[in-house]
Amino acid sequence: MRSSARTSVAMSAPVLSSFDAIIDVRSPSEFAEDHLPGALNLPVLDDTERAHIGTLYKQVSPFEAKRVGAALVARNIARHVEGPLAGMTRGWCPLIYCWRGGKRSGALAHVLREIGWEAKTLEGGYKAYRRHVVESLERLPRRFLFRVVHGVTGSGKSRLLAALAEAGAQVLDLEGLAEHRGSVLGALPGRAQPSQKLFESRLLAALGALDPARPVFVEGESRRIGQVQLPGALIETMRAAACLRLVAGLETRVALLLEEYRHFFAERSALEAQLDCLVDLHSRATVEEWKALAAQGDWGMLVQRLLAEHYDPAYRRSATRNFPRLAEAETVALSDANTEDFARIARRLASGGAPERDAHGAVALGA
Repeated sequence: MRSSARTSVAMSAPVLSSFDAIIDVRSPSEFAEDHLPGALNLPVLDDTERAHIGTLYKQVSPFEAKRVGAALVARNIARHVEGPLAGMTRGWCPLIYCWRGGKRSGALAHVLREIGWEAKTLEGGYKAYRRHVVESLERLPRRFLFRVVHGVTGSGKSRLLAALAEAGAQVLDLEGLAEHRGSVLGALPGRAQPSQKLFESRLLAALGALDPARPVFVEGESRRIGQVQLPGALIETMRAAACLRLVAGLETRVALLLEEYRHFFAERSALEAQLDCLVDLHSRATVEEWKALAAQGDWGMLVQRLLAEHYDPAYRRSATRNFPRLAEAETVALSDANTEDFARIARRLASGGAPERDAHGAVALGA
């Protein structure tokens, strides 16, 4: 890249990875909605400034908008050069982009090239990148051999995926990318979900880091995880894949869920708001009974009732309908919530070995 005389580059993963930094000069709100993985946000116009320039352009004149805008851009670029970019060495080579690869990215790139850095701009800008994401997610998921981890709520699917990753297996953690556990109580405390576009950017980056020649373990999700939706090609490929089923006793499931959802104990109002979302599926009287258990602090009984009355019936309805190979799935039986049990089975699965089974044909984690 450093020997090229071009000022712009086309979308290509190998090309993008060859730069020392990727700089997004769009406004903070544009950056927050989505951006290239690993990009640094150095806006040449912030949200307020961008809105002001747009107003001038429409209500006064293009000339006035450009005059005022040029001064704002110059001041912002100066702050970036004196601040975040001050320590860059002579051979530093950044890639810069804006919405379409036009004036905003061109302004910063021009200044950096005048300084002596080999700054390039992304041809087509973020718009071209977004098109690349959409097109890639239509074809890339079909290249992988997924092994889909199933199990009713509280059976330890997420913990097994984490143990598999620790054991060296390839794992696609969709709930981690979506920052949501995928159920009505799945919102993570203090963390907002990414936008649909940012989720898809994260997903493409995660898929791009996987080897299609090796199996990929993934949880059997529905089309939506909280507020984000899985791409069609991914959900179709997952639903055609081989399955692994986790089973656990009620006591183990309740223990796992009490640990995962403990933040609701201190924020009962948040819990009640989520339970209200289930009124259309259950009666108001049933939801009020659940709330009463929460008010009494009887969390174990609340979890048991939610499992029996909501989660388990919903799982039975959707899983067998959406994953036709679930009936032939290998079954793994969890004896308790012990971390080492998950590690043992993960090591076996990651190595491709055949684990020992109990008298009923299920894999015995504690063996």
